[in-house]
Amino acid sequence: MYQDELLAKIEEAGLVGRGGAAFPVHLKWQRIKSLKNPKKYVVCNASEGEIGVEKDLYILKNYPEEVIRGLLLAMDFLGTKEAYINFNKDYYQATKNKIDPLLDLCRKKGYLVSIFQEEPSYIGGETGALLNAIEGKKTQPRPESPSPSLKGIFGYPVLLHNVETLYDIARVSMGTFKATRFSTILGVRNEGVYQFGIKQKVADILRETNNYPEFPFFVQVGGGASGEILTSDQAEQAVVGGCGSIEIYKTSTSSKQFLDKIFNFYAKESCGKCTPCRDGSWQLQQMLAEIEEGSEITWQKIAPIIKVMEKSSYCGLGKSIALPVKSYAKNILGIEI
Repeated sequence: MYQDELLAKIEEAGLVGRGGAAFPVHLKWQRIKSLKNPKKYVVCNASEGEIGVEKDLYILKNYPEEVIRGLLLAMDFLGTKEAYINFNKDYYQATKNKIDPLLDLCRKKGYLVSIFQEEPSYIGGETGALLNAIEGKKTQPRPESPSPSLKGIFGYPVLLHNVETLYDIARVSMGTFKATRFSTILGVRNEGVYQFGIKQKVADILRETNNYPEFPFFVQVGGGASGEILTSDQAEQAVVGGCGSIEIYKTSTSSKQFLDKIFNFYAKESCGKCTPCRDGSWQLQQMLAEIEEGSEITWQKIAPIIKVMEKSSYCGLGKSIALPVKSYAKNILGIEI
């Protein structure tokens, strides 16, 4: 009965996943619960490989009990005793003194929660790559079909949640849930991770945290690599989506400086599985390296590569480069690509 009540509370709270996709949690639970497989797993994604995003690390350091509580609640709902936590190994080393004792208690209660550590990377948080890594395979994405909820690890269904989602599940069960989310704020006087209402506007968040810039600026919201670029005026109406970050740039930041960060990240983080992402990100990186600071950016050469990566990359990593580049060109430079 308690499980049905919890599911109803999660639905009533309007809880969605905090990893970026924002899929309703109660629907994910119902779908996997309905499957007749003899075994199911719960997996916590604690990879968080995007630059400028450290909210999950903050939660693990400050609210580890809630994260593990949320994990156990998900396991109980599915009727499974087995789960994995997929850690960016740096995160595990930073939090193991708090996490390990909690997992020891879980094991004493009959729950088998295994730790998997991976090298810090962006692709390591992609669903298929994450599950492949746990199975001991190469950390590369899988085909979109079958869904991990049908065939996740070792051929069995997987309920996958990120750290913040499990924290929220615990809060719902405790009756202390509020419609908030965590985000990293960078490029400001008081950098750090903050918690605020999910409907609060970016500009209001900056004001309330005493971080509103005293200089002309633009802002990247929803990820330090894949997030959307907005003007200060647009920030008055925008809310934080994606994987949870707000990063401020001075308007004096050159196109080369900004694009260097984006292109270098994608070139470094591409797993190499598909040609559009592997070659496209390398071409963009090399193209920009040949442009001297202050020289004009050759958008007519950049645009076709971005379009190919957006439409043809095997997984979401390569496709995601389009949003920051297109929104920067349109909103900051007034260029459509």
